[in-house]
Amino acid sequence: MEYFRTINIKTTEDYIQKSLVLENLGEMSTEIFNLGKPGDATSNIGGIWGEFTLCLNKIRGGVRFALIECPNALCWTITTGLQPEPEKIVLHLTINRQQISAQFIEEIEEFIDDHSTCLETFLTKENPQ
Repeated sequence: MEYFRTINIKTTEDYIQKSLVLENLGEMSTEIFNLGKPGDATSNIGGIWGEFTLCLNKIRGGVRFALIECPNALCWTITTGLQPEPEKIVLHLTINRQQISAQFIEEIEEFIDDHSTCLETFLTKENPQ
């Protein structure tokens, strides 16, 4: 399943990659949090779905986050400069299931809405564009 949100901010891939680091997780979401000092590429996190290792990778257009031990292979990307909205930020979340419970759909929708709102606030603070 896929979920999308568009954030109406014009920015750069470089700005996303420099700003969206694991140390700033608290600025990006109120739904997940670091359980200890994060590394550059991974952090032990907690949240509504339990405890996981969160992995961060730089990708074309921005960054990808993935919950390593998640049985649903939940991951999300935050990108700009690419389709479907090259002039905005696209938040794209996926899981490896085609059917899930209504409760899980609601939790994912709440997560991505929260993430979108927090990112919009955080990324507009010193956005170079």
